[in-house]
Amino acid sequence: MAVKLVMVRHGQSTWNAANRFTGWTDVELSDRGVDEARRAGRSLRDAEIEFSHCFTSFQRRAIETLWMILQESDQCWLPVDKDWRINERHYGALQGLDKQQTVEKHGIEQVQRWRRGYAIKPPPLEGGDERHPSHDRRYRGIEGLPSSESLADTLERVLPWWRERLLPVLAAGGTPLIAAHGNSMRALVKHLDGVSDEEITGLNIPTGIPLVYEFDAALQPTKHYYLADDDVVSAAVGEVAAQIK
Repeated sequence: MAVKLVMVRHGQSTWNAANRFTGWTDVELSDRGVDEARRAGRSLRDAEIEFSHCFTSFQRRAIETLWMILQESDQCWLPVDKDWRINERHYGALQGLDKQQTVEKHGIEQVQRWRRGYAIKPPPLEGGDERHPSHDRRYRGIEGLPSSESLADTLERVLPWWRERLLPVLAAGGTPLIAAHGNSMRALVKHLDGVSDEEITGLNIPTGIPLVYEFDAALQPTKHYYLADDDVVSAAVGEVAAQIK
């Protein structure tokens, strides 16, 4: 029987709905996001996937998504491991800005480079900015907190977490569930599938649809698929891609 890993991008957040750059801003799920999270839980229940471990970030939209998935799949008893290293990518000074208004101010090419360029960082937050994570008690004592990140930076923090926390679970034959974010998941997908720096710019992860990876005995991915009809996935991916025009 294949070893499985399930990843779910959190349900739509209130800032996703408002089309704002979110990053490390700790916003909650929208009503639609709650529905997406519960639907994800039901699809996992119907697929009869039983988890051994649960992982999520320090951000409430992912945490709440995980809670609802566990409720709907009747697996609330499982312990949850939270780690800041699978937080969303830090969008620096763009956080809170309307994406389309940012396009109108800076041009679509520049915003697309900030949003999807693999090694390009958005403008950073200043250290004294109240939005900087150094002012948030949940990150107290953590060194090297970002003021802005590229996807390459996100991958750099996700990979040690992958090796330390996820690989041992998979090696033991466990089935982990990760509730995370668009860019921490993009970083993992890049690593798992060997996606090039150029190709990763075109990869979009939909909210609230479970992504299942299967591995062989050497823990190499053999296939992956979403637990939803192709037309549902295509529409959801297209919605993410169309957030700036």
